[in-house]
Amino acid sequence: MLCEKCAGLCCRYIALPIEKPKTKADFDDVRWYLAHEGISVFVEDDDWYINIANRCKYLTKDNRCDIYDHRPRICRGYKDHSCDFHSGDYGYELHFTTTEELDEYMHRKKK
Repeated sequence: MLCEKCAGLCCRYIALPIEKPKTKADFDDVRWYLAHEGISVFVEDDDWYINIANRCKYLTKDNRCDIYDHRPRICRGYKDHSCDFHSGDYGYELHFTTTEELDEYMHRKKK
């Protein structure tokens, strides 16, 4: 059972969709996100997301859910096959963790 080995990886971040940046101003907004600690931006299936590293307040010290029977719908949607514990590489098309990485991408894109 995976839960016995779980490190609560899925309970340590929030990923929310954002508009795909198209203009210099849009990319500047993404640069602003990346200027904050615990923030990254990734692209998956051509969709852009902001990733916020932040531990769920209901994750216990032994990496269990303290409100398991009443957990939110998103949490109930996690299944063994999609579990972060064994899913391996996320398969990002792009993953930005710093403003410099985004700047480099924008520079390459101009060429």
